[in-house]
Amino acid sequence: MSTAETPRTRIAGKTWTIIVLLALVGQIAWAVENNFFNLFMQDAFNASLSDVALMVSASALTATATTLLVGVWSDRVGRRKVFVVAGTLIWGLSICAFAVLQNVSAALARDAAGAAALGITLTIAFDCVMTFFGSLANDSCFNAWLTDITDDTNRGRVEGVNSAMPLLSMLVVFGGAMFFMIVGDDGSVTYDYPLFFTVIGAVVIATGIAAALLMDDSHPAPRRDGGYFSELAYGFRPSSASGNRMLYLVLAAYCVFSIAMQVIMPYYVLYLRLPYILGENYVFVMAPCIIIASVFTIFYGRVVDQKGFSAAVLLPVVLFLAGCGLLTVLANVPGVFVGSMLMLSGYLGSAACFGTAIRNSTPSDRVGLYQGVRIFMVVLVPMLVGPWIGSAISASSGAVIGFGVVGDGFTPSSLIFAGGAAVGLLTFAVLYLIRREERA
Repeated sequence: MSTAETPRTRIAGKTWTIIVLLALVGQIAWAVENNFFNLFMQDAFNASLSDVALMVSASALTATATTLLVGVWSDRVGRRKVFVVAGTLIWGLSICAFAVLQNVSAALARDAAGAAALGITLTIAFDCVMTFFGSLANDSCFNAWLTDITDDTNRGRVEGVNSAMPLLSMLVVFGGAMFFMIVGDDGSVTYDYPLFFTVIGAVVIATGIAAALLMDDSHPAPRRDGGYFSELAYGFRPSSASGNRMLYLVLAAYCVFSIAMQVIMPYYVLYLRLPYILGENYVFVMAPCIIIASVFTIFYGRVVDQKGFSAAVLLPVVLFLAGCGLLTVLANVPGVFVGSMLMLSGYLGSAACFGTAIRNSTPSDRVGLYQGVRIFMVVLVPMLVGPWIGSAISASSGAVIGFGVVGDGFTPSSLIFAGGAAVGLLTFAVLYLIRREERA
């Protein structure tokens, strides 16, 4: 644990530049996938809810498997930069490929129905390809590199910046998408997808080139012991958990908190857009909330370095629960604004605390491996559990919903925030065990 008397390890300006660039652009690419691939597949090929659900599930499984496989590989060769650079370059190219999927499917199919079916298949397949290279570069090796180059005197600061990027990237993507918007005569909205995907892909490729020029490899010591597949299984063995109790307790707490977030987040914007909540003006409330939450998180990362995880994490978790409580009972603009500000600040602040604690507890000889375990615990499991809790809550209120996708007549319920808070309360049970472990 870092204290105020412990000298803080300085991070060079060039290193900060590449951290911010890779973190922001990486999250922009993920934001495009999470928010626009679904729209693209529906607009271009008239995809069904089950098609979108299949793509979401396939992408989540691909990301988890890739992060595990490549993380162990990078540990064994003792290199991160080559994976980050090569992965980012091909990641960008794979995004550009979506610009031609409509033309390819039309050229290969005999009729419109065949083109639509082929387009759906190609979109799901290319999404998995894109996810593979994105997870290789970002989830696995960039995050391993971040752990390598930091220590417990500065990880909170770095993680505060890193944790703010997912929501900041949404502002960038949705703001930028307005320049590619096409409004039909009937008021319907779609986008110039070929140009949009080409621009995003080009930005990711440029970031890969910048990483090649600016990034210094962390040169972790190559791990030669044991076989490759034995290493893959290491992180899921009971003996590994007993030998790294603090790490697995933090992962468990983060898993519970992430499930709470996934009860809410797939339906959050849909709720705000309801005509009797904020309507289409929701962005004027959501955008400042995201900015406030991001600024809070960037500065709160320093508190984690100064006070340590257990002391720092309590405030953001409480903020998250308070925000959920307000959003459950208040539907007016001031209530939604304050509730959203508290919930999002608690979400990002907690993510910074958990991320810092995970990095501080990760064995230095298996940093790459544990990126995969982290993705499994805090992304895959919550994505497979949380949205269905939110779905069940909304269904109990008369809503019909798919896996994070809106169907006709869908009306999300404010009770999803109560459900998220109820799951979030369970985080304190694991935090209590963490406190006991620290005192042992």
